[in-house]
This record gives sequence, structure tokens and C-alpha cells, in this order.
Amino acid sequence: MSSTPVGRVASASERIETTAPRIGPRGLDTGAERPTRPAGRPTGGRGSFWVWAVALGAALAASVIAAVTIGPAGLAPTDVVASVLAHLGIGEPTLSPLRDGIVWELRMPRVLTAAAVGAGLALCGAVMQALTRNPLADPYLLGLSSGASVGAVIVIVLGVGLLLPFAAFAGALVALVATLALAGAAGRGSGRGSGGGLSPTRTVLAGLAVSSMFGAVTSLVIFWSATGDSYREILNWLLGSLAGTDWVSVAIAGGALVAIGIPLIASARTLDAFAFGDAAASALGVHVGRSRLLLLGGTALLTGALVAVSGSIGFVGLILPHGVRLLVGSRHRALLPLSALAGALFLVWADTAARTLFDPRELPVGIITALVGGPVFALLLMRRRVS
Repeated sequence: MSSTPVGRVASASERIETTAPRIGPRGLDTGAERPTRPAGRPTGGRGSFWVWAVALGAALAASVIAAVTIGPAGLAPTDVVASVLAHLGIGEPTLSPLRDGIVWELRMPRVLTAAAVGAGLALCGAVMQALTRNPLADPYLLGLSSGASVGAVIVIVLGVGLLLPFAAFAGALVALVATLALAGAAGRGSGRGSGGGLSPTRTVLAGLAVSSMFGAVTSLVIFWSATGDSYREILNWLLGSLAGTDWVSVAIAGGALVAIGIPLIASARTLDAFAFGDAAASALGVHVGRSRLLLLGGTALLTGALVAVSGSIGFVGLILPHGVRLLVGSRHRALLPLSALAGALFLVWADTAARTLFDPRELPVGIITALVGGPVFALLLMRRRVS
């Protein structure tokens, strides 16, 4: 076994399933009542990971094509494929300009944005649950959604909606800085605790405080200034909606997912080490304070970019990691990518339902995710799948 910190973390991550706490069928499993497995034999091995990865990837690709065909203007899957290939410079256009515009300018950007947002939220939820060791953690735990809401509401009230993505992202960053500063100050004031000022408990509590403060500011702005169309637009954004997304939205959400999501997935072994607790992770060679700060910062930046284009969509980052964990276990090198695929698949169909179930009226997608996520989470609690 390597004597380097990386080698020790890698070796320790191979034994996560036999020694670290995990969420199991009877709640939080500490390992006291289950037989010891040899190192490298976790629940849901490499074979099951690839089976699920291929299955979810194929389902996602098919769902993207199928979702684009659903709507008032009936389209066939072959129409979608032909339009995409033509815009990629492969083959000649076969659709009329109107039908091609429906595929390429309206539905495809929305479906791809839904996939990117769903993947990113589920990934961030899995990372947050690992960092805080809290199964109820989600991407909005640091007050990011409330901060983004302040920025979005202000620009909508001022009538400069074109700046909404930038204002929402800026608001999320302000909330992140406030949360980390408050958690750090609380840690220095306490004068104790491993991992520096950013312990899981202090970070969660700081996020709740910042979220409450920014939520109050949002409510004040809405009560004092929002009327008519601006009120409806604000409500639509606060509930989460992908209406009006375009290729710029795809670039923002997809670019953030690639730039930040890949490094987060690459941090799987560090997240495995955090399952032992801060003191044990430090003994394994992980720089706890720096690693937590970097991972929290990356998660917050990705969440801020996603919220900027979609509004606050709940339950995706909370429910999907738990569902995937039931399939492949708690090892993060399987959990993180599969959570992203599952989140993308879920939000594609949730958004498709939001725009078609009550046609010509459209529901905010956050209502659909809550209607599905709430009962599912209650079922998991009743079955004691979540501690």
C-alpha cells in the first residue's frame, strides 16, 4: 500500500462499505450488525455500476429525443434526429423552417437545459450530503436559492429581466460568501472543533440563518414593489421554471456542469474519506478544512449557475441521491455519476409533464418535482431507508 496521502485515501475508500456509516435499509448503519466484507467488495460493485450507467445513459438519450417530439406540434423521432444532424452539418435539412424552428429553437434547448440542471442538482445534492454527513442536505443548504431569489426579484421589479441570470448568480455568490463567513466566524469564536471553522454543523446553521435573512429581503421586495406581470414572473421564477430557455441557457448550465461537475465527480475518494468523520479523514491525509471549502465552493458555484437559468427547483438534489444510493451503495465514484444521470432523466420528464399536462397552460416545473418528490421522500422515511 502506498504511504502517500493519496494512497492512504485510496486504500481507505476501498473499505468504506465495511467500516464507514452508511444509509441502509434500517436507517444509519454503523457496521456493528453486518458481517465484514473483504476490502474492495462494496455493495453494488463495478459490474452493477456499469450496468446502471449504460441503462441510465441510454434512457436519457432516448428521453431527450422523445421529449422533443411531445407537444402541440406533433413530431416524429426521425424529424428530431434529422433536424439535429442538419444543424450539425451532417446531411441536408428535411423539415420545413417552421418545424425545424420548433425542434431546434424551442424544444431542444429546453430539454437539454432540463437535463443539465437535473444532473447538476442531483450531483450537488450528493456532494452536500457527504460533506455535511446529513441525509437531508440539498444543493440549497447554504442559502444559495434565497440569495439568487433576491437578485432575480430585484431585476424583475426594475424591469431589466434580461439581466436575470447574472443577477441570480450574483445573489447566490453573495449568499455563499455570507454563509462561509458566518460559519468561519462562529468556528473562530468557539475556539475548538476539528476541520477549522467550517464544521458540518456550523455550516448548516449558517446556511439556515443566511437563507432566512435573504428570504425576508425577497418577501419585502415582493410585498413592496411587485405588481401585475412582474408579480407573475417572480412567482414563476421562485417556483422553478424552464420556460423561455434558449441555447444561452444550455451554454450556462451545460458549461457549468462540465467545468465544475467533472472535478466534483473526481473528488469521490475525498468524499469517501469524509464518511469516517473529520478527524479520521485528516488522519487519512485529507486536508479537511481546505477540501471542505473547495468542495462547498464548487458545489455552490454550480448550484448558482443552475438556479440562474431555472429558478429554484426543489427535491431533485434531495431525492435522487437517495434513490441511486439504494441501487449501488454509498461509494461516491459510483454514486456521483449515476446521480447526475438519474437527475437529468428525472427533470427531463418532469419538465415535459409541466409543459404538456395542462396545455395550453404551463406549470412551473418545481410544482411537478414537489408533487413527485414529497410522496417519494415520505415513502423512504416510512420504510426507514433514510436515517
